[in-house]
Formats: sequence, structure tokens, C-alpha cells
Amino acid sequence: MTKSNAKKKQKKHLKSADKSASLLKVTKVSAEKLKLNKAPDQNDTRKPRVISLFAGCGGLDLGFHKAGYEIVYANDIDPAVKETYEYNLGTIDIRDIRTIKKSELPDADVVLAGIPCQPFSNAGNRRSTADDRGTLFGQVLEVVDEKAPAVVVFENVRGFLSSKDDNGTPMPLRLQKELKRHGYDLYYQLVNASDYGVPQNRYRVFLIGVKSSSRKSFVFPTPIPKTDKLTVGHVIGKPMPKDEQKEVWELSPQSIKLARHIPEGGSWKSIPEKHLPPRLKRILKEMKRYHSPNFYRRFSREEIMGTITAAGTPENSGIIHPLENRRYSVREIARFQSFPDDFKFIGPSVSKKYKMIGNAVPSVLAYHIANSIKEQLFDLD
Repeated sequence: MTKSNAKKKQKKHLKSADKSASLLKVTKVSAEKLKLNKAPDQNDTRKPRVISLFAGCGGLDLGFHKAGYEIVYANDIDPAVKETYEYNLGTIDIRDIRTIKKSELPDADVVLAGIPCQPFSNAGNRRSTADDRGTLFGQVLEVVDEKAPAVVVFENVRGFLSSKDDNGTPMPLRLQKELKRHGYDLYYQLVNASDYGVPQNRYRVFLIGVKSSSRKSFVFPTPIPKTDKLTVGHVIGKPMPKDEQKEVWELSPQSIKLARHIPEGGSWKSIPEKHLPPRLKRILKEMKRYHSPNFYRRFSREEIMGTITAAGTPENSGIIHPLENRRYSVREIARFQSFPDDFKFIGPSVSKKYKMIGNAVPSVLAYHIANSIKEQLFDLD
């Protein structure tokens, strides 16, 4: 496909761009009925088949599923996501990918790889790719070599763009060279989830590898105009699902004391100095040295929510409710991540639910990426 044809297909995609979380209502059927891990029907060319690696609780998979793909295999190393994934989507293989024989995986048209982001995240201590998780890129390439999918999709944090490997090579260039050696052309872009119908400003890098022999290219979908439905007020104004009780991860006593002094739309800078703990007092006196951090952000109802994090710490994320001195509830942060209300989160603790939701790819963003890939790279008519 020429770049001109790719752009024409992109225009076609825009006709359905106003689709939002309502498209992502999960059909409540058992994992057995979904048959997600069964061998794909080789005669069914209507649904591209997907292998999902590092699937987590299934945000990326949900988007691809609702865009008309079949998830034929899903894997993650974290046992905490198993019940949630299997309740909503189907079977997931909880094992270290390095222990799995790639030849045993089902054939697939697409490989999804939401590689763990921590080594490259601006929110933590950035580490080199010598970190053990850096070798997971190699594991994905083993799957790609074995299954030869038409498309491979990587997703990572914004810090990936400025990260380097042990030789000093920027990671996007490193990945581009690696994929080229394996027969794929790379297209990548930094996207903001709120540009695609997600009520959250969340920047992530999507990297789309397209098989070179296909002679097709990929153009990222055009952003969708923002509306008031993306604001904090709209999200928290919805009633709780009737079959759920509000689950809230309690704040620490210190965080509660600080929250009492932070107005809607404010942050730690709104707190009188006499109420600040010693550490924040030191930072307040040397704001230039600490690059004016905006701790304890409390978004107003008129704003779009900031990035939901896996850690859910009030100091480093806008997790404090605008009107109540508490974290957002599990369902509220799930809505900020664009999960539909009938996607249920199951787990041993509330904090682990926050973690799995914070680690997920927003499902509506995933839907729009998946839809663009299908329209541009697969001939399903």
C-alpha cells in the first residue's frame, strides 16, 4: 500500500472516530465460550489473530478484541491479573515468557507487546537496558521470528523515546534497526490518550512494525476533538454500577492532613508552609533546584485527569478526589482509563487493583489504534 492509499484509509477511519467507551462493553460470557486460546480457524480470515504478550489485566487486548480481532493467546508473569483477565476476556498463561517455547504458541497475524515500562519511565529511576526486563525485547523478537505476524505492536512510556541501550543508541533507533533485520518497517508516534476519547492526559509511545514484504505503510489515526465528556467532573458524576461497592485505597494519615489544605485544582503549593512536612519545606526553599515539582495535584472537575499511575501515590500523581479527601475509587480510575463499567476487577487487595489498572493501556485508545491497523494493513472485505 502506498502512503497515499494509507492516508485515504485513514480518512475512512475518521468516520468512526466518535466511537467511545460505549463500543467497549464486554459481553459477559465464559472464557470457555470465547475459546480465546483455541487454535485459530485457518479458514476464517475475517478476524486477524492476536498473540498478546505482557497482557496485564487486558486494556490493550480489550481494544483489539472490540475492533474485531481474535485473541488466540495471552501471557503475563503477574498472577494478580489472572482472575480479572479471565473473567473479562478469556484464558491467560501466567508464566515467565523466557520459559515458554515459542514454537508452541498458536499462529497469529498480530503480536502485541506492552513491554513493562519501568526501566524507561520518567516516574521512577530510569535504568539501562542492562536491567533484566530489557531482554524482553529479545523475547518478543523470538516470537516474531517464529510466527512471522503481519504486524507487531509495541507500547511504552514517553521516556522510551529518550532512553538508550548500553551502547548509547537511542531505543527507537535500536528497535527500528532490530525490526529491519527481522523483516519489518517501524512506524512510531507519541500519542496522548485524551486525543482519542480517553478522559485522561496520558502520553504513550506506540511503535508499529509492519512486515516489509507487504509493501504497506501505516499512518496513525487523526486525533478526535475533545468534549466536556473528558473532564474529571463528567467521569466522577456517574453513579456507581449497581452490582459494585465503592472500593477506595485509603490515604496515609499524613496525606489526609495535607489534602485538607489543598483546594480543588490546587497542589502542595496551596498548603501553608507551617503544615508541610520537613522534606517538602526543604523543597519549597529550593524550588529551582528541584525543578518546581507539582506534588499532591488535585485536579478540578473542569480539567482532564492527569496520568493514572500503577503506584497511585498522591505525591506523584493526581489521585486525590476533587471534593473528598480520598483517592479516587477503583471504578473511578478504571473510568479514567476508559474501561467500561462491566469490565470487572478481581484481586486479593484494593492496591493491586489500582496497580493493574494503572499499568493498563486505555482500552478506547487501544481500540482506535487497532481499528487503524485493521483498515490499513488487513484486506478483510
